[in-house]
Amino acid sequence: MENLKNKDLLEGFIDTHIHTSPDIKPRILNDVEAANDAKQEKMKSIIIKSHVESTAGRAKVAELVSGFKVIGGICLNSSAGGLNPDSVKVTAELGGKIVWFPTISAPDISINYENIESILNIITEKELVLATGHLKPDDIFLLFDCAKSLKIKKIIVNHPLTGVVGASIDEQKEMSRYAYLEHCFVACMEKHDNLDPKIIADAITEIGPEKCIMATDFGQAHNPVPTIGMKMFINSMIECGIKEKNINKMCAHNPSKLFLD
Repeated sequence: MENLKNKDLLEGFIDTHIHTSPDIKPRILNDVEAANDAKQEKMKSIIIKSHVESTAGRAKVAELVSGFKVIGGICLNSSAGGLNPDSVKVTAELGGKIVWFPTISAPDISINYENIESILNIITEKELVLATGHLKPDDIFLLFDCAKSLKIKKIIVNHPLTGVVGASIDEQKEMSRYAYLEHCFVACMEKHDNLDPKIIADAITEIGPEKCIMATDFGQAHNPVPTIGMKMFINSMIECGIKEKNINKMCAHNPSKLFLD
């Protein structure tokens, strides 16, 4: 793990999935601290996420204070009004760039064309990134069908290998025709899914790094800070045979196309 000490290991990289405080759960860093830590590591940007509120305004403040690119968005859980077009519109007006479909509220919210059409229209109009949250594969494919009709191009399937999503390799292959698959290292942590990193590496090899993203989903008080988590992820993928050029593609090139191009 010698590369964990390399200050340039994360240069130009983007972590598309970080949880920060303030939050209702303990977080290891607040918005500004996470931005400053990523800036010190010469990263390009971070995306901060909350399950319970929009992070669009928080991201603007963190970026102003840190002088580092911070991106926010909204997760369409019950505390944010659920499948609420108004919350999506306001998030976009505040500079948010991503809309996560329900996560912690996913079991309680029904997805159908009628209740997501207005949201998808806003995503199209504002050129936002659509993320699938904790939806199960059947709902993800329904979402894709609706998004295709509106020509939404920027789509992320969040942590497809985790228990909350549970997408098979065949399903991931089909998903990759329309979206990037975001693999998060938190799934490999003992207090989470305790997933063998080789399973992620095998999925990346099977799907192809050109349609995958590596992120941490870190920020929990019981895990390392996200920059350390990203270094752990990179080193574990290298140990599993993933080439460094492909890691660069998944950590820099692909997220840049979604959020910065």
